[in-house]
Amino acid sequence: MMKRLIPTLLLWLSLGSTAFAATHASYTVTRPMEIDQQLKAAYGTKGENYKPRTEHLNPDGSPIYINRLILEDSPYLLQHAHNPVDWHAWGEEAFEKAKRENKPIFLSIGYSTCHWCHVMERESFENLQLAKILNEHFVAIKVDRESHPDVDEVYMTAVMLMTGHGGWPMSSFLTPEGKPFYGGTYFPPNQFGQLLSQIQQIWRDKKASVLDQADRVAEAVAAANNHKGTAKALDKTAVAAALKTMLGSFDELQGGFSGAPKFPHEPWLLLLLQQAERNNDSAALEAAEVTLDAMARGGIYDQVGGGFHRYSTDNEWLVPHFEKMLYNQAHLARAYLHAWRVTGKEKYRRVVTQTLDYVMREMTSPNGGFYSATDADSEGEEGAFFIWTPEQIRDALAPEDADLAIDLYNITDSGNFEGKNILHLQSDLESYAEENKLDLAALQMRVDHINTVLRKVRESREHPLRDDKEVTAWNGMMITAFAQAADLLASKTYREAAEQAGEFIWQKNRKAAGKLWRVHLNGQSSVTAAQEDYAYLSEALLYLYDLSGDKKWLQRAQEIADAMVERFSDHQNGGFYMNEEDSNFSAMGRPKDSGTDSAIPSGSSVALKSLQMLWVRTGKLDYRTHANNLIGSFASAIERHPNGYTYMLSAIDDLQHGELSARRYAAQGGIRLMGETRILKSDKQLLTITITITIPEGWHLNANQPLSRNLIATEVNLTDSAGQWSMGPVTYPEPALQQLDFQNDPLSVYAGVITLQAMLTPTSDPAKLKTASIDVKLQACSDEVCLPPETLQLHIPTIPSI
Repeated sequence: MMKRLIPTLLLWLSLGSTAFAATHASYTVTRPMEIDQQLKAAYGTKGENYKPRTEHLNPDGSPIYINRLILEDSPYLLQHAHNPVDWHAWGEEAFEKAKRENKPIFLSIGYSTCHWCHVMERESFENLQLAKILNEHFVAIKVDRESHPDVDEVYMTAVMLMTGHGGWPMSSFLTPEGKPFYGGTYFPPNQFGQLLSQIQQIWRDKKASVLDQADRVAEAVAAANNHKGTAKALDKTAVAAALKTMLGSFDELQGGFSGAPKFPHEPWLLLLLQQAERNNDSAALEAAEVTLDAMARGGIYDQVGGGFHRYSTDNEWLVPHFEKMLYNQAHLARAYLHAWRVTGKEKYRRVVTQTLDYVMREMTSPNGGFYSATDADSEGEEGAFFIWTPEQIRDALAPEDADLAIDLYNITDSGNFEGKNILHLQSDLESYAEENKLDLAALQMRVDHINTVLRKVRESREHPLRDDKEVTAWNGMMITAFAQAADLLASKTYREAAEQAGEFIWQKNRKAAGKLWRVHLNGQSSVTAAQEDYAYLSEALLYLYDLSGDKKWLQRAQEIADAMVERFSDHQNGGFYMNEEDSNFSAMGRPKDSGTDSAIPSGSSVALKSLQMLWVRTGKLDYRTHANNLIGSFASAIERHPNGYTYMLSAIDDLQHGELSARRYAAQGGIRLMGETRILKSDKQLLTITITITIPEGWHLNANQPLSRNLIATEVNLTDSAGQWSMGPVTYPEPALQQLDFQNDPLSVYAGVITLQAMLTPTSDPAKLKTASIDVKLQACSDEVCLPPETLQLHIPTIPSI
């Protein structure tokens, strides 16, 4: 936890509520002529369909003001390109101007779909009087936090230290060297105007004190951001400790792990589901299921279009903040997919497919990449696109379908949100069908039809703004989700989506061997990638390799992971820096990734997952060494606050115990094993389990009955400590006789692609059995060497639709 730093400046400032009205007289921004010409030329290239986002327009509809943000490719920055504020983008030019003119910097950080960012823009940055003060007495910098997560991390830490809270828009005041001395979030225009005037006066009259305070804040930020891990072995109880903390905060009635506002906590859900599957942990499964069920029924889930809003403003998951972020879709799709894998419940599979279909339909660019987000607002109001009245439902649907929709989604005349209705389910479809004596399959088909019709009607409404930038890290998250779903659901459509996005990012956001861009927008790539971009892309490429078996994905993952380790590692203190060494020009230093998960897993956690996967798939010891060193550097922090590192704990668990997968790798990654099950039509209680082993040329496995008692036989055994399954005899393939140069007698071996089969019979309620664990013991040899024997555990889904 960060210790709050109380700046002296807080005692100097006295913000009241005196009115600070806008002046509507024209205001002229003074800039060098060559800059003005450049900005006008940039505006001229925008085309006829370009609509300036400003209230300050000439009679012909052209903007009165154009600032330097017109030159940028961030949708958030472009939103502010016609404010009367003389904005600069983050860069050396702005800092040099502040030093040259001896002015403090006003730094505003936000993102394009941020509701309160829009409010502050409308109230303050479009205000001519406030713009005049900013332009005359400050250098104003605007930053897109999604393009520059490293900048956001540094200055958010400062605001948290100074005020005890943070958020967006983030408003900070810096010295010309970039050191913060005062900060906050959203300021109403009256307070903001007073604040600007007082800081202007303090900078003029008490500059030495301001600089001293800025030094102290910078030192505190450096201490908070410069994670220094003391290498040690991680306590084996860390996962148990994290589970205890999570379950201790679990809301057993409404689901989730806090009061309002409620966030999904995706990294927590993923760890809970992993432990539920690995250890048959019923408490972990209950916490995950209750939360997933509540979200899927609630308004946080878009019942008509699929996909999730960012968080719920209430305790019941009913009233969301209506933004839709790509990263929520990616990680929640993975969570519901894992829940389906563990439980076999159709309602979870439906959420997965509806969410992924939404992303393909509305968040996928023609080139295959994934857009970043959609706004909460449309028609000037939050949530207007998503809410309904009973009359609108009846106008859209046939009478019987309208009656069902109104009852199912609890639609009333009074509404539940500003006189209209956020659609939500009082109970899941299974319970509704049972209560109303309906056939579940028929009900699901009717609901799908209703939602399709309502979605088409909704399309005629004004859409929320979509942020079309394609972020490498976020695309990596979404590729992973599509690849996992394609694998488990055997979906060709999702596989194509994953591979197309993977190829797009590789072709467009890879600027050179081992070097990435972070952002692609309007055909152009820009912004040097952060560590999290390398981590998430490497992880995604590995899941593409798992899905396809194509070595190019593995080779690409290695290139990106190797570059990440080389350029972002803190070789002295362990862990990763967030950005590259040459990307800092302010005095705030190079931020370290804390490793703690936020709305998404941290860059360090995903790096560990990637390194763990590479070790298993290549057998290269360097990856195991890097992974162990990373664990050691975070071990103390994990033990102090285990539930802050849940994705890292998931990766550690896989490293120590093997991945929970029907696919495993042996012989230093060279041999690939894949298990699958099929239900026998003649007897639905019986399953055929098939294990396919792909052995590369030049290698072989000893057969099940080798000709020498000293050789390790290939064996398949049931791993079932709970006694839930029984397995019949295994059918092994016919071996081949092979004569090796160093062996006088021939060997009985398997080579190429082989399959092993057996029958599985449940010994308890088959409806509760969704995974079978199978041990495969083998030893791989070539003409020159035999590797140590290995036993690999396959976790093979037994869900009928697989």
